[in-house]
Amino acid sequence: MACLKAGTRPPWLGLGAAVWMQIASGNAYNFPLYSHSLKSVLGFNQHQLTMLGVANDIGENVGLLPGFASNKFPPWIVLSIGAFACFLGYGVLWLAVSRTVLYMPYWLLWLALCVATNSSAWLSTAVLVTNMRNFPVNRGTVAGILKGYAGLSAAVFTEIYSTVLRKSSSNLLMFLSFGVPVLCFVMMYFVRACTPTSGEDPAEHGHFLFIQVASVVLGLYVLTTTILDHMLQFSAEISYAILIVMVVLLMAPLAIPVKMTICPTRINKPGMPNQPIAPSDEMLQEEGNADKREPLLKSSDSTTYLGSFREGDDASEMAMLLAVGEGAVKKKRRPKRGEDFKFGEAVIKADFWLLFLVYFAGVGSGATVLNNLAQIGIAQGVENTTILLSLFSFCNFIGRLGGGAVSEHFVRSKTVPRTLWMTCAQIVMGITYLLFASAIDGTLYAATALLGICYGVQFSIMIPTVSELFGLKHFGIFYNFMSLGNPLGAFLFSGLLAGYIYDTEAAKQYGLNLIGSSVSCIGPNYFEVRVCPS
Repeated sequence: MACLKAGTRPPWLGLGAAVWMQIASGNAYNFPLYSHSLKSVLGFNQHQLTMLGVANDIGENVGLLPGFASNKFPPWIVLSIGAFACFLGYGVLWLAVSRTVLYMPYWLLWLALCVATNSSAWLSTAVLVTNMRNFPVNRGTVAGILKGYAGLSAAVFTEIYSTVLRKSSSNLLMFLSFGVPVLCFVMMYFVRACTPTSGEDPAEHGHFLFIQVASVVLGLYVLTTTILDHMLQFSAEISYAILIVMVVLLMAPLAIPVKMTICPTRINKPGMPNQPIAPSDEMLQEEGNADKREPLLKSSDSTTYLGSFREGDDASEMAMLLAVGEGAVKKKRRPKRGEDFKFGEAVIKADFWLLFLVYFAGVGSGATVLNNLAQIGIAQGVENTTILLSLFSFCNFIGRLGGGAVSEHFVRSKTVPRTLWMTCAQIVMGITYLLFASAIDGTLYAATALLGICYGVQFSIMIPTVSELFGLKHFGIFYNFMSLGNPLGAFLFSGLLAGYIYDTEAAKQYGLNLIGSSVSCIGPNYFEVRVCPS
């Protein structure tokens, strides 16, 4: 695969295509939209349903294979594998929910859900690794944008579910089985590795700001229309018009490469005043093989903007160089923070496991609430849980986008570690869980919004932090290993605690031994016990 000259359209075209792929990679967030059908149509109890929620999280976050594949194969191969997993897994679920196949064993559905949501890991890894390498000096911003769109995907799918699919779980699963793979095959050509920008592009900040503003407008639009539809019951014509506007807003990031095609920018470099940026094909021909031999990442890129991480290293590095020069040290030194680590070198670092533990606690507990959001809403008397899901999705998006942008600003200007913002998010999450447990009237929507913001911050902070600590060369592996904290936390908090407590409380309410049935728990007494463990 030929590398493309820095500053040309393809990196931005790839980022625009990556936005669509990140929306598709959020298919795992649709579990609350069809979980009630798994419970009613197939007769599962709450414990069985929460274990399916664990399968949902395991498939979404077990991405070690995509991480290794992203270092071995071009992005289009990784995307193709994700498309096939989506087709296979959701296809099996559709056959069961639509009653096309009358009986399927529970273990097969559990496995199918793992495979289906594992497509998220393949799609997200392909676009995230590629774009982090294409924009190495804007990692926080790029991570915030891409993970923000992934967080917004639940609201986008909810809009499609309510408008086109007529709130049918069967239709939703069929859409996921065929629609997502088709989108992958359309967009995979544009997601490609490009040479990172070698010079300062004054228009780059404006381009990122445009995408951020467009994403916020999209999020507000989807949230507003979802709420208004619930209140006013839009006609079919208005609903389709709303959907068309949403698709146009999703295409907004593609306006940047279109603008760069119509109005090429100029980058001023020493000795090269007012030199226009030529199209990528022309630059490839002019530069010849010299640019093709230019490495994808330079060593300085992985150590940019680390601030206090590298303070105090100069003296020890000088001593090491003198020792090597005198022949006292022959063994190759281990990498330091910010340099490219191998997986075996990273796992022996305390930083690695501390970051994993924080992510495990924050995202694992948040995923427990998300997977049971429909049951939490019903227990509080909220019948239409799509509004809760849309609210969580929008605030999750704001947390991801804002976390990436804010941390990027402060790490550049004040050298404030990104992990400080992760700590703040953990504290607010603890307060939010107390709001859920209190079951006070009027706090459900506020608690859902706060949880969504903090949940999103965890994602957008973890991604650039991993790349800054351990480098970009094996970033796909490190990112997906950290993502294992999500299903492990969901298994502990949701699978082993929440589902069992739910069924136990339901049996108490009905006065019968109904642990094996599919009854629903109602009221604040259940709600208080149910949420505390998560």
